[in-house]
Amino acid sequence: MPTGTAAASSCVQTVAPAVARLVVDEGSDGQRLDNFLIKLLKGVPKTHIYRVIRSGEVRVNKGRAQADTRLALGDEVRVPPVRVADRSGEQPAPPREFPVVFEDDHLLVIDKPAGVAVHGGSGVSFGVIEQLRQARPMAKFLELIHRLDKETSGLLMIAKRRSALLALQEQFRQRETGKTYAALVLGAWPASKKVIDTSLHKFLTAEGERRVRAVDESNEDGRRCITLVKVVTAYANYSLLDVTIKTGRTHQIRVHLLSEGHAIAGDEKYGDEAVNQALTKGTAVSGIKFKRMFLHARRLRFEHPATAGVIELQAPLPPECQQLLAALK
Repeated sequence: MPTGTAAASSCVQTVAPAVARLVVDEGSDGQRLDNFLIKLLKGVPKTHIYRVIRSGEVRVNKGRAQADTRLALGDEVRVPPVRVADRSGEQPAPPREFPVVFEDDHLLVIDKPAGVAVHGGSGVSFGVIEQLRQARPMAKFLELIHRLDKETSGLLMIAKRRSALLALQEQFRQRETGKTYAALVLGAWPASKKVIDTSLHKFLTAEGERRVRAVDESNEDGRRCITLVKVVTAYANYSLLDVTIKTGRTHQIRVHLLSEGHAIAGDEKYGDEAVNQALTKGTAVSGIKFKRMFLHARRLRFEHPATAGVIELQAPLPPECQQLLAALK
């Protein structure tokens, strides 16, 4: 397997000394060729990976292949010599297990704590998936089926087989899964406001930070997003909501709720800075110090990828969220 270093690293890049011929195992069965190479050749720009595929330097079973070619168990993939990232000096992710809500031979569903990224990248060295792989070295396949923001807690699905990954991701694309979140927002949410159908546009700030904003439906950069909202409990200055997403866009819930004038409590990216500081210091709600965003993926409903049976899972609110609500009462 090729080894080397990333261009942005202080180490020197190296070139793989020879062509690599790899046999597709169970963990890569059914994977697209481009995704197989992106995972294999960490540190190689995607543009270069697509270039070598188009040039015919990458071969599957000695024949030319396309980026979207699906690999099968036992296929031989020829990988040409390329510069790749030398990660020998990096510290591996610490092994860590997370509270298991459901597990069988096909998938794993955990209750992710707030403050933990689901994967490494964008300044994060490692996340849930890297820690799980370290904790389960015998696992042949572990891949995220969907994602949660770092600040969001709750139900997170991980595939243990590629067939489960593909089947469940298709369910998400077809909106055949039920994903409900608990969100505490500032102010009194109007009970009559049950549907938010507002387009969202993802952009980068001048500092290079990823952000999302609500835009008019006529905006060509916007993507239509639908969120369903139900008031669970109304408090003096807050509202506890059940939020179900019909589309899965980056920061969808956070920006949709904000677009209606109700930011999520503790949201450092889109929330009310003064209120967030008061929550953190314990001056906002009866001496309770609340130091996270109140957004929790509490319910998942999906069709099992192997049995076709309907699975419904729930994760209770974390203790710090329960304590805040108790104080609000």
